Amino acid sequence: MEHVRQRAVDLTFALAWTVVRRLPERTVACLFRLAADRTFKQNGRGVRRLRGNLAAVRPEATPQELDELTKAGLRSYLRYWQEAFRLPEWSDEEIIGRVRTVNEKVLRDAYAAGQGVICALPHLANYDHAGAWAGLTGMPVSTVAERLQPESLFDRFVEYRKKLGMEVLPLTGGDHDVAAVLADRLRAGGFVCLVADRDLSERGVPVTFFGRPARMPVGPAALSLKTGAPLIPATLHYEGPELVITFHDVVEPTDVAEMTQRCADAFARGIAEHPEDWHMLQRIFLSSD
Repeated sequence: MEHVRQRAVDLTFALAWTVVRRLPERTVACLFRLAADRTFKQNGRGVRRLRGNLAAVRPEATPQELDELTKAGLRSYLRYWQEAFRLPEWSDEEIIGRVRTVNEKVLRDAYAAGQGVICALPHLANYDHAGAWAGLTGMPVSTVAERLQPESLFDRFVEYRKKLGMEVLPLTGGDHDVAAVLADRLRAGGFVCLVADRDLSERGVPVTFFGRPARMPVGPAALSLKTGAPLIPATLHYEGPELVITFHDVVEPTDVAEMTQRCADAFARGIAEHPEDWHMLQRIFLSSD
């Protein structure tokens, strides 16, 4: 039965990548917005988890305000998927033209120094678009992806990101030590981007996030300390048709725990300003149910 379910999921994604890109953008946007609103009304587990996470970001929000924020969050989340299915059809000019940056000089100066750069970011807006933009503007991305089931679905996502110019390494089950490969890329002056607001290994370090205990992965800080590559947190948000990428100050190299906390602090600033674009439908706070 599980095999049948996984096969159905894989076929659904395959169909979406085929059909969605062929429809007019306005039609697709309307359909995905309706899907987001329907998902909100169904109030499933992911919706309830998103509401709980957003309550930590906006503890002063009334129940009605929290509902409105959750609905906006689902619309933003479905926008991510809408764009994911259409991004391979965008021209290079569209990918670059739909991005606006804040503090980009921090990133470019660090990259120009030749020691490689690590960018840590949370699940905000569309990080695939950000990765494609980076490659097209002279900084090809190496990244890590969680291994999905079925394997064919994971392969589809790897292929999708490769089409956007990214090197994608599986978090588990690959032929090589992921950390060692990323360290080699950095020593060669490369650009490594890691989504780092949720610990998948259960070996993350404790942080305080929106005043609550959480754990975040050690990878960005550990790689920075191992290779000397500067660590730069980045946050994203949507602004009309644009993706806005904000680069925060370089995290001073100290130790893994402190550097990870500094990333968490930068993430929190970006999320607090644009909570509707934080696509966190999973458990992140240790104190939550």
